Order: sequence, then structure tokens, then C-alpha cells
Amino acid sequence: MEGYSSDFPAGGAGGKVDTGAIMEQVKVQIAVANAQELLQRMTDKCFKKCIGKPGSSLDNSEQKCIAMCMDRYMDAWNTVSRTYNSRLQKERARM
Repeated sequence: MEGYSSDFPAGGAGGKVDTGAIMEQVKVQIAVANAQELLQRMTDKCFKKCIGKPGSSLDNSEQKCIAMCMDRYMDAWNTVSRTYNSRLQKERARM
């Protein structure tokens, strides 16, 4: 099919695509996207919970509330993540 070309280079010698490198790049991009989503959700929830009247600065109680909220959110996320990964490993072992 003349006139058609790919935006992606053919890869290493012989025009072979390094699928391992591509997969690694995709994994990194997914991890970054997940971290950004986690941070955004945590920010939204803790802001709504802790900031009554937005202003130019945070008072001590707001700072403390945000710090505690973020700590609790991360602890909960880590617990859920560990449990989920553990269950995935158990399911894979059954197969």
C-alpha cells in the first residue's frame, strides 16, 4: 500500500520492533497516570473535607487536617493495593 507510513520507527537491526521496550514504556506511562489520578482524588477529597473558606493561606487547623487526611488516604490506598495484589497472586497461582 503505497503512500502509507508509520509514525513509529522500525526499531533495531532488520526492522524488528523492540516490544519489550515498548511494553516497559507503556507500563511507566500507566504508573504515572495512576499516580496523577491518586494525587488528584486525594487533593479533591482532602480539600473538600478540610478547607471551609479558601483564602490566601491555610491556618494551623487546616494544615493539620490536610496532613492527617492525606496520611489516612495513603494508608487506606496502600492497604487496598496490597490486598488486591495479594488476591491477584493467589488467583494466578490457582491457574
